[in-house]
Amino acid sequence: MKSSFPTSSASSCKTPSAIQSEIVQFTPALRAFARRFLRGEDDIDDLVQETLLKALNSLHLYQPGTSLKSWLFTIMRNTFCTNYRRQKREPTAMDAAMEQLAIAPSQEWALRERELEQALTQLPDDRRRALLLVATGTSYEDAAKLCGCRLGTLKSRVNRARGSLLSMLGNSFD
Repeated sequence: MKSSFPTSSASSCKTPSAIQSEIVQFTPALRAFARRFLRGEDDIDDLVQETLLKALNSLHLYQPGTSLKSWLFTIMRNTFCTNYRRQKREPTAMDAAMEQLAIAPSQEWALRERELEQALTQLPDDRRRALLLVATGTSYEDAAKLCGCRLGTLKSRVNRARGSLLSMLGNSFD
């Protein structure tokens, strides 16, 4: 069966304007090929349009005697792959909106603050003081001096205070 599309040998001695018109004749074949990659008609139209633009802008790179159809299909496949990789890297507007929705409400933070305050009051005084000093930005060395203990002792108190808080609060602060 004879194809209704021009053959590659027919384009071997044509002028650039003749090749341009042949490229446009391949639009239905490009649309059919684009359906292998995409489902939405708008997405298919965009891919075909981008392929045609790239082909027409890169016409000087086309080597007469090669299959024009294969050249166009290669441009389309590479364009699709490039766009796919770009979309995987860039978050969509929906992703950004979902991140905003994922933020816990302020009343939940207030409840967590109360839970933390209650748990802190249950800690022994020396551990609570060591933890609060370090948590507010005091260096371990300065905190050890303020607590009147050695550096290793202070680090031990802070570590034990953190462990106690985690066990009291459970998973509520994950």
